[in-house]
Amino acid sequence: MTVATAEEMAAQEFARVVERHRPQIFRFLLSSTRDIDLAETLTQECFLKAHRNWRQFRGDSTAMTWLMRIAINLQRDHWRNRRLQFWRKTQTNAVELDEASDWLPSGECSAEQRMIASEQVKQVWKAVEGLSGRQRTVFLLRYVEECELSEIAAATGLSEGTVKAHLSRALTRVRAELGERR
Repeated sequence: MTVATAEEMAAQEFARVVERHRPQIFRFLLSSTRDIDLAETLTQECFLKAHRNWRQFRGDSTAMTWLMRIAINLQRDHWRNRRLQFWRKTQTNAVELDEASDWLPSGECSAEQRMIASEQVKQVWKAVEGLSGRQRTVFLLRYVEECELSEIAAATGLSEGTVKAHLSRALTRVRAELGERR
């Protein structure tokens, strides 16, 4: 029987972290970008960057918080680079708004109820798209990923008070948008 080296143990530990947290990182990036291919690419970049720096991870936060911080930074970098481009990517690969309703449990709804739910999901996504970058990130972490305020603060590098302020503004704006459309 061989004794595992420190390097092998670290690789096994990292593999467990990837297996455990990949779905949540992907879900956050998908809800942020609404593009399956881009979310997959950014998820891969997140774990590649984490793998390269795994030995430097000190454990000052949870692995999930550390990974979410990397994902947020990659998302920000992507949008910053995208704004610098003079062309806009076509929507051919984007997740259709109608597909978002498929992510919700059906609960054996009627066709009319599914159509109403689909329309409501469209309205919420449209309102979220209009939020500032920080508000959108905080909103998605709270309501899509169901993160606690302290986790959001750690992942974004903001204070809890600032997270609360961004979340409050985001909710006010989303509610106002939804109220105007009814």
